[in-house]
Amino acid sequence: MSKEMLYQSITDKAASYTAASDAIWGFAELRFEEEQSAAQLIALLTANGFDVSENVGGVPYAFVGSYGSGSPVIGYLGEYDALSGLSQVAGTAQREAIVPGACGHGCGHQLLGVGALAAAVALKEYLVAHNLPGTIKYFGCPGEEGGSGKAFMAREGVFSGLDAAITWHAGDMNAVSTGSSLANIQVYFRFIGKASHAGGAPHLGRSALDAMELMNVGVNYMREHMIPDARVHYAMIDGGGKSPNVVQPFAEQLYLIRAPKNDQVKELFERVIDIARGAALMTQTQMEYTVDKACSNLIPNHVLEKLMHQNLVEISPPAPDAEIIAFAHEMRSTLTPGELAGKQKSLQDNYGGPLSRQLLAELDKAPVHTFVLPICSHERTGHGSTDVSDVSWLVPTVQCNTACWALGTPGHSWQQVAQGKASQAHAAMLYAAKAMAATGWDLLQQPDVLQLAQKELEERTAPSGYICPIPPGIQPSKVK
Repeated sequence: MSKEMLYQSITDKAASYTAASDAIWGFAELRFEEEQSAAQLIALLTANGFDVSENVGGVPYAFVGSYGSGSPVIGYLGEYDALSGLSQVAGTAQREAIVPGACGHGCGHQLLGVGALAAAVALKEYLVAHNLPGTIKYFGCPGEEGGSGKAFMAREGVFSGLDAAITWHAGDMNAVSTGSSLANIQVYFRFIGKASHAGGAPHLGRSALDAMELMNVGVNYMREHMIPDARVHYAMIDGGGKSPNVVQPFAEQLYLIRAPKNDQVKELFERVIDIARGAALMTQTQMEYTVDKACSNLIPNHVLEKLMHQNLVEISPPAPDAEIIAFAHEMRSTLTPGELAGKQKSLQDNYGGPLSRQLLAELDKAPVHTFVLPICSHERTGHGSTDVSDVSWLVPTVQCNTACWALGTPGHSWQQVAQGKASQAHAAMLYAAKAMAATGWDLLQQPDVLQLAQKELEERTAPSGYICPIPPGIQPSKVK
C-alpha cells in the first residue's frame, strides 16, 4: 500500500488549505481570542467529515475533530494564535504595518494549524478508502503564545486515549525537531501601597512602584547565581498611573521564568517570590502574585524522530522558483549580521565542526533551504519554550520544521509576517502536511514501532510521570 494517496489528497485540496491559512493570517487573533481562526478550521474539519467538539476542557476556542473508531488513535496538533504589535503588510521587504500596533502572525501559526489539519484529513481519507480501523484526531490548540493552551488542555484530560501526537512548526530550514525545550512559569506580581501628594506629603505615601523597581533590581542581582540555561524576563503592566506628583499606590508586572526542567523552574520561582516579599518589606507595601500559566520541558522521542525524518527525505522539499528566490534575497537584505549568523551557531551546536561547515557551505548556495538536515537526535535543551511539551509527557510526540521563510529569518519578527502568505510558505506548509500524514500512515502500518515509541516515553518520564505545572483553579486568560 502506497503513501501516494495521502500526498494526492493534500495536493488536490491545496487551494482550500492555502486560502484558509491566508484567512487566519488576516484574522491575527491573540491567545484565547481566536474566534474566527477556530471557526475557519472547524468549518474545514466538518466539511471533510470530522465530528467536532468545541471549547474542550473549558479552554476558549480549543476543539477536537474526530473521525473513525478503535486503535491506534493518532492525533495532530494545530495552533492558530498570533502575536501583538506585529501587524505587517504581506509580500514586501519593508516594515509597513497594516494597522500600527495591531497583531500579526510572526510565528507562522496560520500555517501550522492548517498544515496539521491537512495531514489529518489525508490520513482520514486513507482509512475510509481502505475500510481500516483507527481513529484520527485533530486538536485545535489556542493560546500557545504566552498562554500554554495545551497545558490547560492536558490538565483537563483532553489528550487522554491518544497513542501518538504529530505536529510541525514553520521555520527557515527543513529538519525533524530534536532535543528538549525550557519549562516555564508565567506569573503576575502586584504591589499595593498608599497614595499621597508626592510634593506635599511624600512621607505619608508608600510607593508600589518603588517596590516593583526594587524587586526587579533584586532579580537582576539573582541572575549571577542561577544556572546558565535558566532565563527570567519581565514586563511592566501598570507602573502606577501617569502622575509623578502622586505616590503610586498600585503597580503590576508579569514575570516569565524558564529553566530546563520543571523542578528547576519551581525552585527559581520560589526565589523570585522571596525577592518580591523582600521588596514589599522594604517599602512597607503589600505583595500578591497570581500564576498566569506554565508549561513543561519537552520529552523527545527518538523512535518517532527517525520515522518522520525518513518521510521528510523521501518526499523531498519543494524547489523554489525564481520569484521565490528573488523575494528571499530581498528579505535577507533586511536582516542584521547577527541574525544572519544565527544559522552558523545553531549548526555548530547541533552538528559540531566538519559537518556544520559542510552544511553551511550548502546553505550559502541559496537564500531558501532546499534540502533536509541530517537527523540530530540529542538531549540538548533549546532556549525556547512550547506547550507541545505537555503533550509530549503524555503521549509519544514528534514534530518537524519546514522552510517557510528566507534562511535566517528570526522568530517573532515582522519579516515572518511579511512572508506568511508567500508561495514558499504555502509550499512548505503542504510539504510538512505530507510528512505528517506519512508519519501517521507509518504508525498505522507498524504497530511495533508505536509500541517502541511508547516504551521510550515510559522510560523517559519514569518514575513520576506527568504532573501539570499549572496549579488547579488557574484558568486561561487573555492578554491584558
